[in-house]
Amino acid sequence: MKPVLLWMGLILGALHANAQRLHAGFDKEEYLRLLEITDYGKDSPWTSPPTLPFPENCRLLYRSAEVGLSNRWDLWLLDSAVGIISIRGTIGRQDSWMENFYAAMVPATGTLRLNDSTTFPYRLAADSQASVHVGWLIGMASLAPSIIEKIREYHGKGIREFIIAGHSQGGAIAFLLRSYLYYLDEGLIDPTLVIKTYCSAAPKPGNLYYAYDFDYITRGGWGLRVINTQDWVPEIPFSIQTLYDVNPGNPFSNVNNALQRAPFFARLYLKMVYRQLDGSTLAAEGKYRKYLGHSVYLLVHRSMPQLQEPRYVNSTSYSPAGTAIVLPPYPGYAQAYLSKPGQAFTHHALGAYYQLVLHDY
Repeated sequence: MKPVLLWMGLILGALHANAQRLHAGFDKEEYLRLLEITDYGKDSPWTSPPTLPFPENCRLLYRSAEVGLSNRWDLWLLDSAVGIISIRGTIGRQDSWMENFYAAMVPATGTLRLNDSTTFPYRLAADSQASVHVGWLIGMASLAPSIIEKIREYHGKGIREFIIAGHSQGGAIAFLLRSYLYYLDEGLIDPTLVIKTYCSAAPKPGNLYYAYDFDYITRGGWGLRVINTQDWVPEIPFSIQTLYDVNPGNPFSNVNNALQRAPFFARLYLKMVYRQLDGSTLAAEGKYRKYLGHSVYLLVHRSMPQLQEPRYVNSTSYSPAGTAIVLPPYPGYAQAYLSKPGQAFTHHALGAYYQLVLHDY
């Protein structure tokens, strides 16, 4: 009987593998559909005309209400088998832009008080040193309840595979959402779900320890970051690294010991230089946290008057996350997408990414 059972197991395994639609790694056609879906979800009720083709074999199932800081998401179905969670990016409202500028960091595990009746506990990384962008965390926390509700609803209808996708701000939120779903209690989300993440033109979501964690939980090609090398958005938020952002045990943590064998005057000089450099980075980080933390919170508070200001971490050492899918310019790209004064988002636009994929892949 054992050989028979073995063969049956192999056959069933092969059938399951064939039934799975999503696979690790970058898929050109998959990503193009996601850009098209993003184009059709830019605004409601689609008052900004799409410029990309309508996504083939896709249909819109659900559009969320606007919550948080003008955040919204759509649920699409691809080939009647794969749910696509498409997170809208920045729109032309002050609160949506303030979400981006609210760039102080908070711990990757904690609690947000969104209003007087809503407390949002979250865990986005296993490492206690991990921290994330507070503005995009608020966006993710505002969207997560309805996303979980729809995942469970459509899981009950037989959908076992999902793509989380977003462009720009939507891509930043996609990072945090994927992490949040990974660390949820098993009772809320079926841990056997297949989830793939595309963070398109996304800025940096958190510090290096968060990036390590994201890359680990999506290892093998399940968490992708797609970048146009001419686009400035993936290069922000600006990062200031201080001594306190480096793992303990480094030689800089005890300068006296590190310079013990140096000549006396050289030791004095190097200590002076070190103190000045260390002091300048700490001062810059403090100003960054002050102006992009509490000062922006006061503006965000106008849109979310019951939002409780969180406690920020003493760090602004941002790092990219995800497996990089790099889109270099093709011959003629510079002429087609020439940067002009007042057109800061030429290389960030959906059309630029779409054409780069068509040429590079």
